[in-house]
Amino acid sequence: DNAREGGAQQSSLWEPPEQDGGPSEREGGEGPPEVKRSQPLFIHGSRWVRGPASSLPSIPNPFPELCSPSNSPILSSPALGQGPPREGTSHVVKVFGEDGACRSLEASAGTTARQLCETLVRRTRALHDHSWALVELHQHLALERCLEDHESVVEVQSSWAPGADSRFVFRKNFAKYELFKSNASLFPEMMVSSCLEASKSMAHSELIQNFLNSGSCPEVQGFLQLREAGRKVWKRFHFSLRRSGLYYSTKGTSKDPRHLQYFADLTESNIYYVTQGKKLYGTPTEFGFCIKPHKVRSGVKGLKLLCSEDEQSRSCWMATFRLFKYGMQLYRNYQQAQARLSQPPWIAPTPLRSVSDNALVAMDFSGCTGRVIENPSEVLTAALEEAQAWRKKTTHRYSLPAACHSSPLSAAIHRTQPWFHGRISREDTQQLIGRQGLVDGVFLVRESQRNPKGFVLSLCHLQRIKHYLILPSEEEGRLYFTMDDGQTRFADLIQLVEFHQINRGILPCKLRHYCTCVAL
Repeated sequence: DNAREGGAQQSSLWEPPEQDGGPSEREGGEGPPEVKRSQPLFIHGSRWVRGPASSLPSIPNPFPELCSPSNSPILSSPALGQGPPREGTSHVVKVFGEDGACRSLEASAGTTARQLCETLVRRTRALHDHSWALVELHQHLALERCLEDHESVVEVQSSWAPGADSRFVFRKNFAKYELFKSNASLFPEMMVSSCLEASKSMAHSELIQNFLNSGSCPEVQGFLQLREAGRKVWKRFHFSLRRSGLYYSTKGTSKDPRHLQYFADLTESNIYYVTQGKKLYGTPTEFGFCIKPHKVRSGVKGLKLLCSEDEQSRSCWMATFRLFKYGMQLYRNYQQAQARLSQPPWIAPTPLRSVSDNALVAMDFSGCTGRVIENPSEVLTAALEEAQAWRKKTTHRYSLPAACHSSPLSAAIHRTQPWFHGRISREDTQQLIGRQGLVDGVFLVRESQRNPKGFVLSLCHLQRIKHYLILPSEEEGRLYFTMDDGQTRFADLIQLVEFHQINRGILPCKLRHYCTCVAL
């Protein structure tokens, strides 16, 4: 509104409607053209005003963008009155890959993390499985967590503070549903035995079922390092995680209500991994995690920082927190992910192979149609014949014809495989496997930094990463690769990996999941 001298009244961008609904009459001569009462009036260089004419020069409008509300970035900005996302409106979601590349996607308010992952899998032509995940990363706080499949991506994005260095990252997470598998030793006996006497003889599936049952939920307890609020001092307390929340004892391991101090609420918080705990927060170990209340949008203030003694303990606390918070919803996500695997894939005209012990059956294709071989002796005979034919084919294809010649195919065919990561360092390898899940059988192959002609197989077992040197050797003019001084030989790295996907060999476990990075 512009205030004018000479008795001029206050001018407004919007003309108030008259009672009789007729056209408004102007003083001071003939007025401007009539306008509809529901439309905005544009401010021109000279303006007719009510009352006597003013001798002052016309004042230009300093905010011309306000004259067009439909195009105004101020009136149409979602930052004004920012609240929960409205249904039916589209939002732009930026997703980053592990290589730092970014892709912008349009998502509705109800788009879930699983739906967004499936869209990215289709666009990147990646192998479709339930291990792809969307990770919420707060770089300025060194915090990250994997979004659950049912979570709304737009709702999570709207909770970020404006200008904060937060992003979504699309990558593998093999540990996402590992807690629902019977071979997972996720819950140490010392953390559940004292609070549930029957758990000593309880199977893993029964223990998980108790977690999902709100009536008989076992309590998880153990020692954790706690950073006191406003200080950099860490103290060791005995914590107990119950359905009602997280508590710690002020007197040893006592569970007396007088000694239990309420620490965090499960329903109004999210739990995050701390990626650079020693550097940013001075954690005693590298196994830190953080409980971040929903009301905390930015800054360290309000974060509840904790630190465990080893990775197994941290994984147990993180998994229990998810089970307590989401309950049966988490299990339904797992069931839906398993059901999607049985559906035919809609991508990749040449999909990558995925070896599974349960999917391997003996087949006979000698006739017009194939048949499943059920006789064990016939299965053994067919396997031996196939092995002999396979050895002849691979030896003819990949072996060196002479010592003085080198085969480009044998020397470089492994570079086309998703599990090969080239010249990646040992530290980067451990970080990559750690980000994609410390699950038994997660592996990758890389070039050796110490031996220029060798390779390294990096494998996760019992939440520890082990490295095995692969050396090339030559015999009678033929090149082969070995990990056990020539006792087991392979024509190339592909043959070596495929063998250990079916047979353990000298490794502590079979190769189950390969680390891979896709380009967005």
